Amino acid sequence: MTETPEGQMSGQLNGPMNEAVRTRREGGVLEVTLDRPKANAIDLATSREMGEVFAAFRDDPELRVAVLQTAGDKFFCAGWDLKAAAAGDAVDGNYGVGGFGGLQELPGLNKPVIAAVHGLAMGGGFELALSCDLIYASASTQFGLPEIKAGTLADAATIKLPKRMPYHVAMELLLTGRWMDAEEAHRWGVVNEVLDDEDALLHRVWEVARLLDSGPPLVFAAIKEVARVAEGAGFQEVLDQVTSRSLPTVDALYGSEDGVEGFKAFAEKRPPVWKGR
Repeated sequence: MTETPEGQMSGQLNGPMNEAVRTRREGGVLEVTLDRPKANAIDLATSREMGEVFAAFRDDPELRVAVLQTAGDKFFCAGWDLKAAAAGDAVDGNYGVGGFGGLQELPGLNKPVIAAVHGLAMGGGFELALSCDLIYASASTQFGLPEIKAGTLADAATIKLPKRMPYHVAMELLLTGRWMDAEEAHRWGVVNEVLDDEDALLHRVWEVARLLDSGPPLVFAAIKEVARVAEGAGFQEVLDQVTSRSLPTVDALYGSEDGVEGFKAFAEKRPPVWKGR
C-alpha cells in the first residue's frame, strides 16, 4: 500500500486498496485515479469500488472537493468493460451505491467533483465525465458515444447531454456516434476549459480544486442540491423550497455560522473563515 500526504492509506480513503482505484488526500481535496490498463474500462467490481470511494468522500467532513482523473495517455475511460461483460458481468448487474462509475446515481453528493479528462472519453467514459460538476480537458481529448454503432442506448448521455448543449448537436452525437474534440466540447459549453497538455491540465485542475477547498462548503452543498432539485421541477416550485428552507442543505446554511460569516468578514474588511458549520 502507498500512503497519502496526510499519512492515510490509499484505496477507499482509509481502507484496503484496489489497484484499479487509487486515492490521495491533500488538505480537503481527494484525488481519485482510475487505473485499469489499457482503456480504463469499468467492470462491475470497479464500479462498486468507485461508488464506495465517492460515498466515503461524501460522508467525510474533512473533505470538500474531489478530483477524478485516470491513468495512461490514450484513454480517459472507454466506458463499460466489454471483456468483463463477455466473461459474465451483466449489463444490468450491481454497479454499486453510485451506479455506473460510482457517481451518476450517488445520492446526496453535495460536494463539487472535478473531472480531469485526458485521452478518449467514450461511451460510459463520457457519461462519467458528465457526472462531474466541472470538466477540464487536454487539447488532445476526444469525446464520443459509439453505442449507436453497437445497436444499443447510451442511456445516461441521452438523458444528460441534450440539457448540457444545443439539442440538435447532442442528437447528432447520439445518433451518429461521431467524435467531438475538446475544442468543440468547450465551444458548446460541455467542457469548462481546454489545456495544452496533461501537465497543464492537472496544474489547472488542482488550482481550481484548491480554490474550492478554501470556499464555503455549506454554500456548495446548497448550490448542488438546489440545482439537482431544479432539474425536475419548475422555477417557482424550487424557489419556494429555497425560501421556505425546505431543502436540508439550504436550511443548514441559513442556520449556520458560515451563513453570517461572509457578511461579517465584508463588514470587518477581512477574508472569511469558513468552518462548515
